[in-house]
Order: sequence, then C-alpha cells, then structure tokens
Amino acid sequence: MEDKIRVLLTEEEVNARISEIAARINEDYEGKSVHLICILKGGVFFTCELAKRLTVPVTLDFMSVSSYGSGTVSSGVVKIVKDLDEPLEGKEVLIVEDIIDSGRTLAYLIQVLMQRNPASIRLCTLLDKPERRVKKQVTVDYTCFTIPDEFVVGYGLDYDQRYRNLPYIGVIEQ
Repeated sequence: MEDKIRVLLTEEEVNARISEIAARINEDYEGKSVHLICILKGGVFFTCELAKRLTVPVTLDFMSVSSYGSGTVSSGVVKIVKDLDEPLEGKEVLIVEDIIDSGRTLAYLIQVLMQRNPASIRLCTLLDKPERRVKKQVTVDYTCFTIPDEFVVGYGLDYDQRYRNLPYIGVIEQ
C-alpha cells in the first residue's frame, strides 16, 4: 500500500531557501575556506545542493551518527557509525544536517568535534523542529525552515529508507 504524502514545502520553495542560506554562508565565510561535514544519510541531498551554491572554497567530509535504535524515538545513546576521513584542526567547520529535533545527537557530536581543534564549528540544517529540542545548548546558525512537529520525508529524509528521493518536503498522512 502506498503512503499518502502531503506537500509541506515545494521543490521551488526548498531550492529558493537553500540559495538564500548559501548567500549568507558566502558572506560569513568570505575570505575563508569552509569545511562541510555532511551527516549521512539524510544530509547528503541538502549538502550537495548547498555546496553547489557556495562561492567560497569548500572541502567536504562525511560522518554517520545514530541515536536511534530500531525505533522512531531517540534512545539518547549516540554512536559514531562512520567517522571523518580528514583532521579538523584549524578548519572552519560547518556541520550540515537534514533535520534537527531533540538535539541529542548534535550536542554529543559537537562536543566530540570540538576536541579535534577546529577554528570554529557552526551548524546548518534544512529543517528545524525547535519544539522537540531537549538539548537547549544546540544553536543552529543557518536554518532553512522551521517546521511543526510532523513526520516529514523527502529531500533526504526517509520513512523506512523510502522517500529520500522526493524533490520536496512532505508529511506522511495517517
């Protein structure tokens, strides 16, 4: 049976907002190089689209972390599944996420990455659900969209590994 998906943010809205955020990042990092850390798997679509719009020099690495077991609710235990390939010392780091809700994973991740002595760490997300935030110290520097507490898919976000390839952000209707 096919799930019914309601469009929350159209492909055009998402693309326009990514361009706006990229312009801000270009201003903020003018004269510097930015090291993007894409959080897999969901962040890959957003990271690629964002990187294409950046005019400052960009390097890129990937990391996979998990705080979810087999369920849909965070266990609170964070595990690094795939670590970075490159050292961070002295780099201007921009963590790129698909969605931030509780903040547990990112609070842990930022703490781990700070120990690797980057020049700075900032956070960029496609979607933010601040009403679900448990870790209030997680500050998002660049947010494309703040959304309500609904289960969203598309643009890298999945439901049971499906729907990542949708070019828009949708809500699975019950």
